[in-house]
Amino acid sequence: MDTLKCVCTLLAAALVLPLGCAGQGQAYPPAGPLRLDDVSRTETMRAAEDTLSKMHFVIEKLDAEQGVIRTEPLRGAQFFEFWRSDNVGLSNTAEANLHTIRRAVELRITEEQGKVSVDCSVQVQRLSLPENEAASISQAYQMHSASVPGVQRLQLSPRQRQGMAWIDLGQDNQLAAKILDVIAQRVKQSETGRRT
Repeated sequence: MDTLKCVCTLLAAALVLPLGCAGQGQAYPPAGPLRLDDVSRTETMRAAEDTLSKMHFVIEKLDAEQGVIRTEPLRGAQFFEFWRSDNVGLSNTAEANLHTIRRAVELRITEEQGKVSVDCSVQVQRLSLPENEAASISQAYQMHSASVPGVQRLQLSPRQRQGMAWIDLGQDNQLAAKILDVIAQRVKQSETGRRT
């Protein structure tokens, strides 16, 4: 039994360690605006809203006049949430499984001379919690959260709550490109459906 645990631990380490450094230092170019012909801004906004909803983002603001769709931050999917698609690439998947990550999407949809343009930006943030320091030996037990088998709860001290902050990690250009690609596919599907 101990040999099986040891082998499983080594396999897990062999899989996780390379993922931690998978995307370090790689910069992905920003997703250029999506340009669509023969489609209205209203149809594009509908396709964009549908795309974000299917990716489990909650719409915070939808302004049809300004052509803006903004989502609330969405916590990054964990490895066992196979139905979610907000982690694009190995480095993003590893980051979301090692840290508490959230992403918020903003789409800007404009129309000029019969052509619709969709610009997407995805803001990424990571939760930062200060350590729970022990001032004396008698406080050492407070360094770890109490838990029972099967249920763990994170209990923060008042000082930790004050120091808790979301750190801006910049843009997720891979997810932005994927969102624009899915919007383009949905617009094509709706055009095909109208023609038949």
